[in-house]
Amino acid sequence: MDSYGLFMVLLAAYIVILVAIGWYFTKRQKSVTDFWLAGRRINFIGIGFSAAASWMTAGGILAVVGLYMLLGMGSIWSFVAPNILALLLIALLVGKIKHLPAITQPELLEQRYSGSIRGPVALIIAVVMILFAVADIKGFAMVLEIFFGLPPVYAAAIVALAVSVYVTLGGLSAVIWTDVIQFLFLATFALGMAVAITGSATSVDVASSMTSSELFSDVPAGWWNPFSVGIVAVMVAIFAIIPGWITEQDPWQRVWAAKDEKSARNGMILGSFLIFLVFGVTCTIIAIGLNHVYPDIPASFAEIGMGAMAQAEPALLVYIFEHFSPLLIGLAGVGLAAAAMSSTDTFATSGGSCLSRDIYQRYIKPDATMKEMLAVNRVSVLIIVAGATIGSFYIDGIIDAIHIATFIASAAYFFPMMGGLYWKRATKEGALAGLIVGFIAQVALTLVDLANTPAFAPAYLDSIHPVLSNHGVILGMALSGIAFFGVSFATKPSDTVHLAPFFKDAAMKLEEKIVVDEADPEYKKMRKVMTEEITGDRAHLHLSLEASATINWNRFVADITGKYHEWVTPAGVDSVYRLTKSDMLACITVTRGQSEKEIWFESEPRVKDIDLLRKEMFVAFSEVSKTLKEMGVLLTLS
Repeated sequence: MDSYGLFMVLLAAYIVILVAIGWYFTKRQKSVTDFWLAGRRINFIGIGFSAAASWMTAGGILAVVGLYMLLGMGSIWSFVAPNILALLLIALLVGKIKHLPAITQPELLEQRYSGSIRGPVALIIAVVMILFAVADIKGFAMVLEIFFGLPPVYAAAIVALAVSVYVTLGGLSAVIWTDVIQFLFLATFALGMAVAITGSATSVDVASSMTSSELFSDVPAGWWNPFSVGIVAVMVAIFAIIPGWITEQDPWQRVWAAKDEKSARNGMILGSFLIFLVFGVTCTIIAIGLNHVYPDIPASFAEIGMGAMAQAEPALLVYIFEHFSPLLIGLAGVGLAAAAMSSTDTFATSGGSCLSRDIYQRYIKPDATMKEMLAVNRVSVLIIVAGATIGSFYIDGIIDAIHIATFIASAAYFFPMMGGLYWKRATKEGALAGLIVGFIAQVALTLVDLANTPAFAPAYLDSIHPVLSNHGVILGMALSGIAFFGVSFATKPSDTVHLAPFFKDAAMKLEEKIVVDEADPEYKKMRKVMTEEITGDRAHLHLSLEASATINWNRFVADITGKYHEWVTPAGVDSVYRLTKSDMLACITVTRGQSEKEIWFESEPRVKDIDLLRKEMFVAFSEVSKTLKEMGVLLTLS
């Protein structure tokens, strides 16, 4: 059997395993939280491996090796260092964002500001996730073309079909645990390549053979210097890329999916370390070895500059094709397919959650049942995958696709997002102004740069001033920041409802003393029908009740928020919160259940506060049942 036949057999077996994992988790999908956040029950191992696998694309590996070959350690600032640093910085943010009950960043922004900003951010994130996924498909297309002579449509079809099946079945749970497998597969592949290429470079059959120690010292002057590109270029790259990646939605969703803050924080640190091992260590060894095996590639950099990436980027694939047996070529192909899928599935769930949660459920059908939303969730994933598949035929560069997406994110919502978390004076008008100005400015700067840059020539904006490198993202962010802060200062401060989940001093105004008689027969009955589960430092309280008749959800929300000041809808009418504390994850939430008669009460308090939240759950039930009774609907604990 030739290498292509072996590849297809191995790939089919691999996909069957992924689909089996998706099928295993499909029966556990009972709510949108289960689908998009794995029920908030993931340990730090799953978080860490998934965070690493999500940011290590097939195209990214090829591009990193190619950049090392041409620029040495000075190239780390364009991709490798931002990956590592971003996850470490997100680990520092865990304490601020983990207690928020958001499923998506647009939902969080509505909780902080208002509904006017949620839709635009959701659409921007969906577009950014599609662009990230395009880079994965492009990288895998290069693999198939060099190994088997297949056109790009095959890569798009394989990734799209495989990811669509197991993600739509198992949601984020399937994504995370398939990511663990995919990372192990990818890391084994990268380590194997490092050993094989080092062996080839030091082989006695090579005219200029040398020892391993000589190989790693036989590099151009300054190759190991990470600042060889200049401090200005380093600073521009840091401020251009890292803001976009620390506010990228997919790692935040992993923080929300973690079972507790410790798991989230340690998971991000583990993910950063795993990325360092693959991108920082094994890819470095591979690049040095390839420079010795193919010395003409780095030599061409002096003549054609970054045009040499056309040879450097696929150099690893060429080496595999020239030196390996059909079986090993097939295994290498599956390893790189794993890299493509481990990132595409993440971007599909991240972008799909915005379409489902922030567009459909928020604006189109707020009273959708959980059963309906599970179907919409799966369709949303398919839309993102389809968008990436189509986009892969029109976007050529791997790193460029990643950078364009990152720069749009940095310029559009870095200031509204981070300002909302840490600056009390930020307003919805300021956030919307920063979002719109940053997005329009960055898209315009990118189009101008691409339109005026000839093939293989330095970027047009780079030639004007170094600060305008990276498609002028520093300027785009500056304009966004000016609009955000200027308009915020000029407009009325946010109200307490939008400040309480983010600032403890604002939440203190909402605190109330809960008094419940534990001997009350109704309270005892509620304890029996309510489910409780301890996960990490959080308890999951869930009360599912069926009313006597169909609930007019919109009327119910209007009545209970008008009757009781504690009940609010900071993120749309699909979820009603009893906002009485800054730890919004612990606040009682009421949503529609699987049918139009079913209603769910949920709370995720810290374990030490579980008794208090049991009592507040009873108070919440009493208030909801009274409101429904006035509507002619009975809700009992039987």
